Amino acid sequence: MAAMDPTRAFIKDVKRVIIKVGTAVVTRTEGRLALGRLGALCEQVKELNSRGFEVILVTSGAVGVGRQRLRYRRLLNSSFSDLQKPQVELDGKACAAVGQNGLMALYDALFSQLDVTSSQLLVTDSDFKDPDFRMQLSETVNSLLALRVIPVFNENDAISTRKAPYEDSSGIFWDNDSLAALLAMELKADLLILLSDVEGLYSGPPSEPQSKIIHTYVKEKHHGEITFGDKSRVGRGGMTAKVKAAIYSASAGTPVVITSGFATDSITKVLKGERVGTLFHQDASLWALPNEVSAREMAVSARECSRRLQSVSSEERKKILLDIADALEANEKLIRTENESDIAAAQQAGIEKSLISRLTLKPGKISSLAKSIRVLANMLADGLILEKTSCPLGVLLIVFESRPDALVQIASLAVRSGNGLLLKGGKEAMRSNAILHKVICGAIPSTVGDKLIGLVTSRDEIPDLLKLDDVIDLVIPRGSNKLVSQIKASTKIPVLGHADGICHVYIDRSADMDMAKRIVLDAKTDYPAACNAVETLLIHKDLLKTEGLNDILLELKTEVAEDLKVADIFLHQVDSAAVFHNASTRFCDGARFGLGAEVGISTSRIHARGPVGVEGLLTTRWILRGSGQVVNGDQGVVYTHNNLPL
Repeated sequence: MAAMDPTRAFIKDVKRVIIKVGTAVVTRTEGRLALGRLGALCEQVKELNSRGFEVILVTSGAVGVGRQRLRYRRLLNSSFSDLQKPQVELDGKACAAVGQNGLMALYDALFSQLDVTSSQLLVTDSDFKDPDFRMQLSETVNSLLALRVIPVFNENDAISTRKAPYEDSSGIFWDNDSLAALLAMELKADLLILLSDVEGLYSGPPSEPQSKIIHTYVKEKHHGEITFGDKSRVGRGGMTAKVKAAIYSASAGTPVVITSGFATDSITKVLKGERVGTLFHQDASLWALPNEVSAREMAVSARECSRRLQSVSSEERKKILLDIADALEANEKLIRTENESDIAAAQQAGIEKSLISRLTLKPGKISSLAKSIRVLANMLADGLILEKTSCPLGVLLIVFESRPDALVQIASLAVRSGNGLLLKGGKEAMRSNAILHKVICGAIPSTVGDKLIGLVTSRDEIPDLLKLDDVIDLVIPRGSNKLVSQIKASTKIPVLGHADGICHVYIDRSADMDMAKRIVLDAKTDYPAACNAVETLLIHKDLLKTEGLNDILLELKTEVAEDLKVADIFLHQVDSAAVFHNASTRFCDGARFGLGAEVGISTSRIHARGPVGVEGLLTTRWILRGSGQVVNGDQGVVYTHNNLPL
């Protein structure tokens, strides 16, 4: 479960919740009810109800549903000649009367399937002018909640004295957003959740790439910064109305969260204290909010620093890497202290031992990392200098799990290859990653900029980053197949999949069994938590009952054979990123392959496969030097191509 955000700490004391569902959530584009979204909503309400929360719904959508039904009915009752005439717009109040009936019937059916009882309460603006009505309303709702019944409110547009639904904005409340805010005050709710068709309040129209989500609204800071887009496609006021209602409710003492009604778990996430949507709170201006850098700002900064890095010479990049290696060794004590804190927290949280093993920076690891960086610094990687040269990809987003040493390797490769970098490590290595990031960035000269490498600290920022296909050039997820698949499905950015491959060892019948035993033991036991540790041991059927096999079956994988013809067939026909003969799988590593370090082991087939070093993070650029030549339709031109000496 994601950790509770500090600004949402008040959630633990929430008992009574009002959930307002917008028309864009209730209905689909063509006006029909969105059954899937309503089903997910009711399931979340059922869960909250069973956990002891008092849940009140305020729903929109009746007019839209009624209009769709009446249009269909009018079509059935019209003659061909009627259809040729201009169609008069349907009366909004009639639409409300028809739609309300169908909408509530659906809520009743869905809640009944979940063994939950719901009730309907229709109100009008004029009702709230009567103090006796307001008192009776409160008593009725309290009685329903005591019986675990879900009250479902809607404005009774069919008999409201308002001139026309969606048009008249006068009165005590003027739409269902303001009704929800009014009910939050009248019924003394602890929290109001406004469900929308976007993830929260953005600094501009959500469709614009530079817009960023505002996680905590502070009126003094954000009021003049926000640019609203078009109003809702179906409701009265869209985000403008929601913000107005949220400010009203929060100032009266009921916090508000605006979040997506399209997600199947947004309500439960809010009530777990996760940082989803936009929070409105009367004390927000008093909080010492973190100086948040948006996903876009972080990516743009990394790109700008990358371009400055590309302009420096190979020798200057070498010096940066050597400075990073020196800084790691100089700060080894501080790094190990933070890493030990991560390990203690992981053990207390009950994280499995294999992950803790990957998390641990063992004695000598910092020196080993510094050594590998110095090896990388002394490698040639400045590219070709003729018509075809190597150049950085741009900005990389790397999502990796618990290993803090991976941060050092990836960062050094980014510097050597000239790429900007955004890193998201596992939360269990939070302290280790933070100190390593600080040490490395401190060694980057101001001529390049310490924002070359950004550290993403919140899981909530990943969806925003995956939308930045105009700024981020490649995503490399290092983790499970599930993680890689989720990221591929969530972004337009190219993804270089570092998924969990299957590491095999095959022992042929011609194998030297002493050599086979030595290799299998090394492949499995040298570092069992590593991705190049053997997982599957394949054995020729003729060895099944031999004594030599019984000695080996304690461990895992590689291919071992003395018959060179068999070995050659194996090496050329096995479809794998790395195939070895008579050697441990543990050699499948960027440093051991002479790459200096690795950003990961790619299980993809395109661009890079196997351990990915500097070359895997470069692409090509064509440079043509001329003296005024033109194509002119290729008239009288014969092209010849020769390799020129360097």
